[in-house]
Formats: sequence, structure tokens, C-alpha cells
Amino acid sequence: MTLKIYGIGPSRAVRPIWTALELGVPFELVSTPYAGGATRTPEFLAINPNGHIPAVVDERAEGAVTVWESMACALYIARVHGQADGQSIAPANAREEAEALRWSFWTVTELEKDALTVLMHRMAMPEDQRKPELAEQAESRLKVPLAVLEKHLQAQHAQGETYLAANRFTVADVCVASVVGWVRPAAALLAQYPAVSAWVHACVERAAHKQARGMK
Repeated sequence: MTLKIYGIGPSRAVRPIWTALELGVPFELVSTPYAGGATRTPEFLAINPNGHIPAVVDERAEGAVTVWESMACALYIARVHGQADGQSIAPANAREEAEALRWSFWTVTELEKDALTVLMHRMAMPEDQRKPELAEQAESRLKVPLAVLEKHLQAQHAQGETYLAANRFTVADVCVASVVGWVRPAAALLAQYPAVSAWVHACVERAAHKQARGMK
């Protein structure tokens, strides 16, 4: 059986790559940048007709399984290739599974668009193309979901749990931190949410995340 991940680390593909690395799951990274037309070839469109990375193809005894959408890719790898042993990043029980699902979907709907705007207009884009007013508007909107996340992490700490779903790093943290990390260029904003700030720093400083980000 072979697990292939299409994409590059400096993209949303970091989510399944990071997940696989944390689990120690062997995989082949098929280098597929989002620029330059690699995602528009007939071969790639046969895998993901949307023309976006990442995509995962899992060659299994029962046949190939194809997954796209980055959060789905990460959750799939954790669910299918992880061990529900309470030690790895895979959910160990129904509660952890629910936390991974709800926070991953929440991140896409409540955080991702504005977090990406902050990243692009505070750091990633060439300086002469940045629009600070767009970043400011996005930061203002982010105060609501960041407050929700802050409250959850405080509640987790109160019951002796350090991370989103458990007292250990799980795939829920992979999915959410991969987006909250985009907000770090807005240091003054993030400083208003100390639990979020400490948590995301711990997540992105993990060796597997750094390795995933560097994979091309």
C-alpha cells in the first residue's frame, strides 16, 4: 500500500504532510506547486477536478482512495493510518474525534479567510502590493473567533488539558494551528489572546511542522 500526497509544504498541503510526519506514516510527496500550471494538467485534474492542492491518493488492498480538501486529507490520514491508542495524534475516542471534526470545520468557516488576508497583507505579498487596510479589517473580524478559541483553551487548561482535544497534541491541533499560525504577523492582535498565542507557538515549533513546511 502506498500513500501519496500531492502538493508542497508551503501551502495548505502542510496539513496532511504534517499529519503523516507526526504519525510516522510513510508517504510519497508528489511535488505539485500551486503556481505554474501543475494543478491544471489533465493528470492532476483526474485526481482533483477542482485543480487545487493538496490531494491524497491512498493505494489500498481494496483499491485507490482519493481525498481532497486539506482538512479532510489530514483527518483522513489520522483516522485511517493512525492508532487510537491515546498516545499518537489520532483521536482515541468519540470525544476526541468530535473535537477534531468540529474545530477543523470551524476553522475553515470562521478563521481561514481572514487569517489568510492577514498573512498576505502583513507579510507574504511584496510590500508594494500589500493593502494594510484589508489586514486591519480582517484583524478586527478575527477578534470574535479568536475569543472563542481563547475561551476553549482556557477551559481545557482548567481541566488539566493543554491542547484542543486532549492533554496531548492531536490532529485537531494540526488543522487549527495551520491556520491560526497565519495570524502571527499580527502580533499585537494575537497578544490579546495569551492562551491562543502560547498554544499556536507550541504547535508550529514542533519538529514535524518545521519539516513539513520545508518539503517541496
